[in-house]
Amino acid sequence: MIGLGTIINCGSVLAGASVGMLLKNGLSKRFEDTIMQGIGLCTMFIGIGGALSGLLTLENGQLSTQHTMLLILSLALGALIGEALNIEKHLEDFGIFCQDRLKSQGDSHFVEGFVSFSLLICIGAMAIVGSLQDGLSGDASLLIAKAIIDGIAAVVFAASLGKGVFLSILPLGVYQGGLTLLARFIRPWMTDELIAQVIPQSIRLKKPLALPAEGMSEYEFAAHIRDLADRNQPYRSFIGMGYYPSAVPAVVTRNVFENPAWYTSYTPYQAEISQGRLEALLNFQTAVISLTGMEIGNCSLLDEGTAAAEAMAMMFSLRSRDAVREGRNQLFVDRNIFPQTLDVLLTRSEPFGIELIVDDYDEYEFTGREFGAIVQYPAADGRVRDYSDFTAAAHAKGALVTVAADLLSLALLKAPGEWGADIAVGSAQRLGTPMGFGGPAAGYMTTREAFKRNMPGRIIGVSVDRLGNKALRMALQMREQHIKRERATSNICTASALMASMTGFYCVYNGPEGLRRAAETAHLAAATVARALEAMDYRLASKEFFDTLEVEAEAAVVQSLALEQGINFYYPSEGRVRMSFDEVTTAAEIETVVSIFAAAKGKKAKAVKAVTESCVPTALRRQSPYLQEPVFNAYRSESALMRYIKKLELRDISLANSMISLGSCTMKLNAAALMQPLSLAGFQNMHPFAPADQAKGYMDLIAGLEQDLATITGFAACSLQPNSGAAGEYTGLMVIRAYHQSRGQGYRNVVLIPASAHGTNPASAAMAGMKIVTVACDERGNIDVADLEAKAKEHSSELCGLMVTYPSTHGVFESRIREIVDAVHDAGGQVYMDGANMNAQVGLTNPGYIGADVCHLNLHKTFAMPHGGGGPGVGPICVAEHLRAFLPSHPVVATGGDEGITAVASAPWGSALLFPITYGYIKMLGAEGLRRATEMAIVNANYMSAALAAEYRTYYSGETGRVGHEMILDLTSFKKDYNIDCGDIAHRLMDYGFHAPTLSFPVHETLMVEPTESEPKEEMDRFIEALISIKRECEAAAGQADNVVANAPHTARELAGAWEHPYSRDEAAFPLAWIGEAKFFPYVSKIDNGYGDRNLCCRNCE
Repeated sequence: MIGLGTIINCGSVLAGASVGMLLKNGLSKRFEDTIMQGIGLCTMFIGIGGALSGLLTLENGQLSTQHTMLLILSLALGALIGEALNIEKHLEDFGIFCQDRLKSQGDSHFVEGFVSFSLLICIGAMAIVGSLQDGLSGDASLLIAKAIIDGIAAVVFAASLGKGVFLSILPLGVYQGGLTLLARFIRPWMTDELIAQVIPQSIRLKKPLALPAEGMSEYEFAAHIRDLADRNQPYRSFIGMGYYPSAVPAVVTRNVFENPAWYTSYTPYQAEISQGRLEALLNFQTAVISLTGMEIGNCSLLDEGTAAAEAMAMMFSLRSRDAVREGRNQLFVDRNIFPQTLDVLLTRSEPFGIELIVDDYDEYEFTGREFGAIVQYPAADGRVRDYSDFTAAAHAKGALVTVAADLLSLALLKAPGEWGADIAVGSAQRLGTPMGFGGPAAGYMTTREAFKRNMPGRIIGVSVDRLGNKALRMALQMREQHIKRERATSNICTASALMASMTGFYCVYNGPEGLRRAAETAHLAAATVARALEAMDYRLASKEFFDTLEVEAEAAVVQSLALEQGINFYYPSEGRVRMSFDEVTTAAEIETVVSIFAAAKGKKAKAVKAVTESCVPTALRRQSPYLQEPVFNAYRSESALMRYIKKLELRDISLANSMISLGSCTMKLNAAALMQPLSLAGFQNMHPFAPADQAKGYMDLIAGLEQDLATITGFAACSLQPNSGAAGEYTGLMVIRAYHQSRGQGYRNVVLIPASAHGTNPASAAMAGMKIVTVACDERGNIDVADLEAKAKEHSSELCGLMVTYPSTHGVFESRIREIVDAVHDAGGQVYMDGANMNAQVGLTNPGYIGADVCHLNLHKTFAMPHGGGGPGVGPICVAEHLRAFLPSHPVVATGGDEGITAVASAPWGSALLFPITYGYIKMLGAEGLRRATEMAIVNANYMSAALAAEYRTYYSGETGRVGHEMILDLTSFKKDYNIDCGDIAHRLMDYGFHAPTLSFPVHETLMVEPTESEPKEEMDRFIEALISIKRECEAAAGQADNVVANAPHTARELAGAWEHPYSRDEAAFPLAWIGEAKFFPYVSKIDNGYGDRNLCCRNCE
């Protein structure tokens, strides 16, 4: 509350004066002198301290060190003005006036008490500094300290000089209150001054964003978003096609999906403070490995379509040298595969020069030109087919086989690994996650151990820590594209960790018998309907199926009858109807389905008799056990699972614990008001292929969100289909590629990428078939414009474009960005702007205004979607008008541009369930709030950079010495000076209760810090204090191998055991006083990464 300090100060004077008046005999002269001397010393130290540490900074709304002289001059000028105006005489006159009115003529000290005490409490650094600090930052701490001193002084003065002391609250209130209000008034200009030093004036927006200026309140948004959800009509879906109603356990929804401790955590790179979600992801890995009969798996991909595409690229990269020399570039794809998967394969194959051969698996003969094959299991139309002979034939010709497998079906069907498949991929959506209009859900991939180093994505592995205890970590390549860059075969970064954790807990809760029960419910429902349809002379596509039937029928007639019953089927053609059953199908629903088909033939449905025997071919019935690990057989009650989830939760640090200042990651607040709508049935229960008139709420939300994002970025159109930031990069490049091809310039394939770029940039460019040319950076971290111009000119005949991050990955706004853009355009290229750092642009500048042609956005960064421990994310692209026509399309639902590229994700709008978060973020902030959020992100970063400047050099800064929204702290000398590296600092921060900033990126042995606008000054100050304290520890540890930093983190178990270190347990666990208020103990100590890779185990076998 602004002004709270002055109110408390006035109150303390009144209270002190009252006590003083009660001391009728006054105070002894000696006692009075002692108190006043003590007050003087306190005032001097607190006032000087406040002036030096509080007033002399601009960051976070306070004055900068450059204003030191201004402060001195202001104090001097104030003294001169006070003397010129004869303030003391005016106070004396006012005191006489009040004495007359209050009839206190007999009080000879009234005026003296009033004037003397007023001057004492109003004239001084504490009054000035405290009032300005209160007005600028809302921090009343200095005025509260002053209030205590003034209250004590009031006791002395009132006891000696009487009632006049009471009256001093009038000038005190006017003076301090006036200063506070003045500071509040000038605060915006001070922020503007800082922003002007950070962002080049030439690219500053000249007018506000064309959005409502004021945002909605929480109450208004809740009503608005509920209305949108109610406009959706979630009919009972039997559409299938990769999306199914699922029994999502309430205990998982409540304790994981709706729990900020799970959804606000980051990807578990810092494994020691991520043991809980690492175990949850290990459970997911273990489940999919077990169900598919494979040997190794990763901890999630984006969806089934992109997982199949990753498998295609993986098989392509696994070609032998002879196969490469022979030019083997054909991939067989069975015709009976989901159309959205085929479309994504078409998108991804073309840049690699891969030729897709789409045919019927049972009629195809391998020629030796193929490197791989992809089949669906069960097939898209529901058929359960034995691929054993097909797989053997492929292997005989040197081709690998990938199967897109339905995980639930594998509770009843023979595992792919048992009939010879090399790679299994698919979606885990139907195992415990909602349809959500297409996503998010966890994609998966499993394979044989021989291919472990070729598998994309992240693998959770088991290792040991410094003390020999079991510890989990991300194994092997971890972030493969960051290492290989332009040689990468995958750009996967963000995956679907939160949804994978939910699937893992679904499997833990249900166990093998529960999964089998769910599979049998779906299968026997299909079998019962099949028998009833055959009894009515309907013809089925196959008598061997799992959960899906395709029947010959008049689609229009059936659809009309089904809609009357609130039911959706899938209609592949005018004469065919397809339906998929699921674990929540009821006997009543089966009867309704049968009655629809009876009515379509003008018949009355007979009583439906439940089928109990399997329709799966005997040779393909599963005989092998699955989910035999203890974790899948221990938590059958809600209480047990809830406590298991909580046990894992307490092993991790998330935003629920403390700030996560990861540079280039924007770990900001994921407001509860934005997360709540995700649990509304109107959003959760919609199938992505439902008729558009049933999804009016989603359609309105999507249209509004696309328009808002286009407005914010300064572009003409937007596609929400890409379901990760890296997918957005790839999509943007493919749109540019299509644009060049439309102009007869498909030969343009050179992309310029700065040396400082995020590793996914060159990886995405390589996947888009581009030739990467690296552009140098100068000593300040900026793009070397001369080098860029030279290379743009050199490659002008084949230049496709430039990938540029702005502000740069080094955390600064490059002043010559317009020159850079113009140079690329002049050479015939397009400019792709990476939106990873968009949190420093919104409302102040934008890619369109700067001159870019396309950008992607990380909605899980700038626009408040949570990171979920490693996904899901959303990476939409926004494009200029000339690129609108090429936005991605979809084979099932009309979307994208008139000449749109083929799909980049399985669902038409990607992870649509998450859209209410960003939609609400924009609606609740409005144009003014969005701009203000950006400003505070920049202010906070500069505050931290300035506060740490004496201890940690900021590696790069702009021409004015400022940083953007993040900074790189230089630790390059620590190894030489203290034999401690930035990894040791990261581990020590865990003991202080913090997740470390980004390590050694983009500069080796540095920390990249991004506080975001969400963090209050108090939290940033704690982090600053922690870093400074750690540096002191490093200095003290120089020359000592056994030291508190190198041994970090310290576990509770270690602290309770034998202690032989030269430092104390208290120094290890509680190096600062405030840590004890909410101490986080890492579950394991420093992990041995080498051991985990040498002894790879990626299953939860204990």
